[in-house]
Amino acid sequence: MTFLENIFDRLHRSAGEPVLGEVRDGKIVSVTGGELLALIQQARKFLVTRGFKKGDRCALLAPNSIRWAALDLAMMAEGIIVVPLYARQAPPELAAMLKDSTPVRVCCSDAALAAEIQRLWPAAPKISLLDGIFTGETTAPTKPLTHVDSDPLTIIYTSGTSGEPKGVVLNAGNLNFMLERTGARLDELMLEVKKPSGEPERIFHYAPFCFAASWILLLTALSRNSVLTLSTDLSKLSDELKLAAPDYFLNVPTLLERVRGKIEEAVQKRGGFAAKAFSRAQHAYANRQRGLRTFADSAWLRLAGSLMFPAIRESIGANLKALISGSAPLSPETQQFFLMLGIPVLQAYGLTETTAICTLDVPGHVEPGRVGPAIPGIEMSLGENDEILVRGPNVFPGYWQRPEATAKALEGGWFHTGDQGERDANGNWRISGRLKNLIILNSGHNVAPEPLEEALARELPEAAQVVIVGNERSFLAALVTAQPANGLKAERVQAALDAANAGLPHYKTIRAFHIVAEPLSIENGMLTANGKLKRDAIMARFAAEIKRLFEKKSA
Repeated sequence: MTFLENIFDRLHRSAGEPVLGEVRDGKIVSVTGGELLALIQQARKFLVTRGFKKGDRCALLAPNSIRWAALDLAMMAEGIIVVPLYARQAPPELAAMLKDSTPVRVCCSDAALAAEIQRLWPAAPKISLLDGIFTGETTAPTKPLTHVDSDPLTIIYTSGTSGEPKGVVLNAGNLNFMLERTGARLDELMLEVKKPSGEPERIFHYAPFCFAASWILLLTALSRNSVLTLSTDLSKLSDELKLAAPDYFLNVPTLLERVRGKIEEAVQKRGGFAAKAFSRAQHAYANRQRGLRTFADSAWLRLAGSLMFPAIRESIGANLKALISGSAPLSPETQQFFLMLGIPVLQAYGLTETTAICTLDVPGHVEPGRVGPAIPGIEMSLGENDEILVRGPNVFPGYWQRPEATAKALEGGWFHTGDQGERDANGNWRISGRLKNLIILNSGHNVAPEPLEEALARELPEAAQVVIVGNERSFLAALVTAQPANGLKAERVQAALDAANAGLPHYKTIRAFHIVAEPLSIENGMLTANGKLKRDAIMARFAAEIKRLFEKKSA
């Protein structure tokens, strides 16, 4: 049975049970398996009557919703290649990706955005609004088209951290393999959870489905006995979490760092014995991780574990069994922080080209700072300059209409990730940086900026972002952006620099900085759609400020 046939079979078996929901006006509005099948059938009828054929491309430009999931499944069921795009991305970037993928039609949720796409691309194909797709009576649900492994299912555009995004083609074989593996790993997690027989898992989700890992979670959830609740307002994430009461959910490190910071800030504001006990417990837990145990440490941990940690866990999620983190490495300190609270964080590593996932922590065997072992069936090795190489059924067949880029990425039969890493004796991987981000000082030293950025950010939590610069210079410097509600004082930044520099070799010390008044964002073109730094754009935007930094310090 293919992954798509498995999803349709599961929806039939759950015809009267909730499977997917959205948070609306403080309530969860859900659909049963039967209702979702009816929506899928409505969308399939629309596609068939508009003359779509197997292999046609159709863009899906909308935020997460039940209808997004239904339309995505309908397209795949009809053999149509889905091109999911991020609704918050700048319209010129969206127009460029649409021109590259040449869809037969664009399905869009927003009339104003549709009009802007048509203005930027007068030759655009017909744009249909979602409201016009899910109309009319539905016929009895029919089985999806049977796919062979080589059939392309989607074109997902990479984030374009340096250069224009490329369309990653994923096929049925990639999905058949990956959904079996993600389901098996979640089975391991849920084995430790004592739920009444037949009760579904509860999953919360906020990341856009146009990102590969987010999409894989959606399809995995629809394949198993679960109820997936979708966030509809990121400004109300905390309230939505309480309402959804999930067993687990997918995160990006930025959110987990923010949650940790807010908890620590709230405890410090309480002051008194509570602040003292929490601080002592953190120190005791750090000692335990280093193999040091004392009676006093055990006492502080027992005290915090009985009086403080349960309330903190309740504030995050009453039923939370684990957090899953991906898209970037999570700092070991933050991973240990949640472990201390009794909430394991399972890290995943992968790229769009590897169907989102290569590694995932094994429940009960988490090593902070590492992203777990390779998933069974996937081979991972190290190439030149410690570049991570991947081979297996999860590796994409190629980039859309880019044969040269495909050949380069798949040279020698391995996918060249561009990430640097290392594997320990237990097979657990650590990601140390991106090859293309390496800063080469004029002394000849090669420096990965990511670990330094993370270290300075930990010392300076009031900053929004940290960007290390210094390529072909004699030393390193930093751009530090302020949170909208925060001004940053030069003295505070310097103190954080001094702390972050302690113990580093001379060529890795950060010797100058510039404070940027406003944070980098997707809207100002400095971050990718999934929140990663667009380093080339940042270097161009702040070229004058960077030049002055090095001239001033060198004078």
